[in-house]
Amino acid sequence: MDSTSAIDALGALAQEHRLALFRLLVQAGGRGMAAGAIAEALGVPNSSLSFHLAQLRAAGLIEQERQHRTIIYRANYPAMNALVAYLMENCCAASGCEDDGCETTADERETA
Repeated sequence: MDSTSAIDALGALAQEHRLALFRLLVQAGGRGMAAGAIAEALGVPNSSLSFHLAQLRAAGLIEQERQHRTIIYRANYPAMNALVAYLMENCCAASGCEDDGCETTADERETA
């Protein structure tokens, strides 16, 4: 992941409803959720929800799939993992992680 993509993803998440929406989709797992179920779970009007879904999609954090007349939204786990890896890329580069409370191991840093 490059810095522009990371900024886009973090910017998309830097809003209360979008962060809650993304976390809800992460919790839903691979089965995802329909827009109506998301709106109901979050108490967000459909017009606002469409805007927030579009922002997260543009940042590459969620995906959508049409199933008959319903659109299912899912978290884009590879994008989420890439963002976390980007943020942790140089974790504890100058010191041991155990001193800083970081739970990332040296092996995990090398593969990020």
